[in-house]
Amino acid sequence: MDRTISKTEFRNAMARVCAPVNVITTKGDAGRGGFTATAMCSVTDEPPTLLVCMNSRSAQTGLFIENRRFCVNVLTQEHKALAASFAGQQAEMEARYADAAWTDLPSGNQALADAIVSFDCRLTEARLVGTHNILIGEVVDIRCRRDGHALIYFDRNYVHVPTQAGSFGG
Repeated sequence: MDRTISKTEFRNAMARVCAPVNVITTKGDAGRGGFTATAMCSVTDEPPTLLVCMNSRSAQTGLFIENRRFCVNVLTQEHKALAASFAGQQAEMEARYADAAWTDLPSGNQALADAIVSFDCRLTEARLVGTHNILIGEVVDIRCRRDGHALIYFDRNYVHVPTQAGSFGG
């Protein structure tokens, strides 16, 4: 009783999924790059690992894979313009980076200085699935701040979560 799900139907359904907005960066011998993504999640905590999905048609795909590292920067509501810039509104990479303050990490990556959290990752695997590469990274460093409200993407818009949601007890 399988039915075929169209690309449009799937994309419209995924638009109803609330997700944090992240700027994923890399810096290494291949150069510096970055893009905006909502497709990021933890994989395991032994060792701490997460994944990011990146469109395989992106001109930066090779850059991320060759550098073998990336940093996931979770944005605040104050980063809407930065999210748009890294989503392609700004074509020039140096101009994207000029729009914010960055901190150099021991790995060579750069983290957004005022991100809610930055996960510095060593790329352990890149796998092509359909139109996207799944970048799997072992977390080698974490930078957190205690304040700020996450920038959330829902229904094809940035939304504001006015209060902290709290903990689920874990």
